[in-house]
Amino acid sequence: MGKDYYKILGIAKGAADEDIKKAYRKQALKWHPDKNKAANAEEKFKEIAEAYEVLSDPKKREIYDQYGEEGLKGGGGPGGGPDGQGSNFTYTFHGDPHATFATFFGGANPFEMFFGRKANGRGPGGDDEDMEVDGNDPFGSFTSFNLNGFPRERHVGVGGAQRRKQDPAIHHELRVSLEEVFHGCTKRMKISRKRMNPDGRTTRTEDKILTIEIKRGWKEGTKITFPREGDESPNTIPADIVFVIKDKPHPHFRREGSDIVYPVKVSLRQSLCGCSVTVSTIDGKTCNMKITDVIKPGMRQIVAGQGLPLPKNPEQRGDLVVEFDVNFPETLPTNAKDVLKRHLPAS
Repeated sequence: MGKDYYKILGIAKGAADEDIKKAYRKQALKWHPDKNKAANAEEKFKEIAEAYEVLSDPKKREIYDQYGEEGLKGGGGPGGGPDGQGSNFTYTFHGDPHATFATFFGGANPFEMFFGRKANGRGPGGDDEDMEVDGNDPFGSFTSFNLNGFPRERHVGVGGAQRRKQDPAIHHELRVSLEEVFHGCTKRMKISRKRMNPDGRTTRTEDKILTIEIKRGWKEGTKITFPREGDESPNTIPADIVFVIKDKPHPHFRREGSDIVYPVKVSLRQSLCGCSVTVSTIDGKTCNMKITDVIKPGMRQIVAGQGLPLPKNPEQRGDLVVEFDVNFPETLPTNAKDVLKRHLPAS
């Protein structure tokens, strides 16, 4: 069935954007592990962050409303893409609810930042009622959103204005073979990034493994985005990490979209008199082609349905394009020239 993000935030399916923000603020403050000592607080806090990230982003919310969590995370939505603009949209929660919390409130510890006291020795922020704020947002309002639906900057009206911007996205090439594109595969990429310590000032370096599911037929240039997995700092929002699909050079093939081009060299004699060639396919099969026509340099023959899977419909495939390269001799003996002069037309 998948997760019910609306139920997690305690709102109705048609809730307005402002209601989503209010619900996240209330639930996040209630279940923050630094304040709530229940055994399941950490897991609840993470679920709340994921629900907010999906429902606060119009594109993710639209796909979730139609296809549920499975469609959102499995690339089942129409249009879109791993970067929200291609043909295979897929979403992966970055796994750090504290980053979402810090982004929303403008700091890692709004309990101390905004309330500045300890009540009855219960820790930052006082009573539950102090934390579960309704009505107007006491922490300011978002002024703009990035492509993933998270605030690029916000103004905080306590102790002067504070402006936070997101660092530019960090792009990495992800090299894949044509065989990996044909079959689909899983890539695991290790990144090192700086994370804020609880004091909100110093940082530590930690490693994380990002898992990327390469879908069958994905085109070169497809982008997979992991929101805010870059370095953390007190005054900026972490950058998105973006992996861009890049084809590895292949010893036999090259691709053009979903078609695979297979170059074949033939001699001048074969090009004029005809020949038979054996062609390999990307899935290891072979097919024989008998050519009786004159082969001109650059001529192409199509083997239908033997290319790569189509991104929108992996059960269908592009074509195998056999491209002929005629190997012209550097020199000809005199007797060969005489024979050609006698038998070939002058124009």
